[in-house]
Amino acid sequence: MKKKNLLQRTIIILVITLAGIYIVIGPRRKPTLQDFTWSGIKATLASNIHLGLDLKGGSHLVMRVKTDAYLKILTQTNASAIQTAAKEAGLPVKDVRAEAAGSSYRITLEAADASKLSEIEEAVRKKVDLSDWSASTSGNIVTWTLPAAAQNKLAEQATEQAQRIIESRLDAVGVAEPLVQRHGSQSAHQILVQMPGITDPERVKQLLKAESKLELVHVVSPPSPAPVQTYNTEEEAKASLGATVPTNRRVWPYSERNEPTAASQNLSLIHI
Repeated sequence: MKKKNLLQRTIIILVITLAGIYIVIGPRRKPTLQDFTWSGIKATLASNIHLGLDLKGGSHLVMRVKTDAYLKILTQTNASAIQTAAKEAGLPVKDVRAEAAGSSYRITLEAADASKLSEIEEAVRKKVDLSDWSASTSGNIVTWTLPAAAQNKLAEQATEQAQRIIESRLDAVGVAEPLVQRHGSQSAHQILVQMPGITDPERVKQLLKAESKLELVHVVSPPSPAPVQTYNTEEEAKASLGATVPTNRRVWPYSERNEPTAASQNLSLIHI
């Protein structure tokens, strides 16, 4: 009786051991004889076992998003758009200045005629999205200032977008199981990138740093109503602006979800 129990236990242990070995070295498909050769086993092990960066080796990068440069460009772009809006409305201005120093971002417009200042502000409001900016007037001058809270919001949006771009680029080159996540404090705007098994980090670094154009655009339709107004054709969208699309706007396809729907065929005005 004891011998029978011992034999049963031995068989059970042997079956479990063989099953465990197969889980490690066996292919995740119908096996062939080639899979059980030495080269086949090595290939299967490489496919089944994914070592982390500490065991397999690889590349470790910490990248910082230059949010200050982004906010500076945003300030300059809006200043140019403000000047264009006033010009298109036939309202002359003496000067439009963009100022970006430290954590201060502001745009100053000096009107040629102080009595026209309210008209200029209205013309700008219709053409330029300054919803994140605070406006103040004095005499013939109006100043738009970007508050600290708005700076933080826009910087965070830029960092999140940069993280998505990095993830998509790593996927495009076939990096297996990369780790892309925020690093340090939220205000640091840093992104940690770990790439197990990558022996040529410079190539990946150049790919990640390759020049690209990041645009945070605001979907509008005069005077920026909610919900967004869409148009059936590009010509119809342009006609809503007087047949001429201002330099700070574009007409783009508009969709609220990924799957094809009738709404995906509509066009909306994009403020840039």
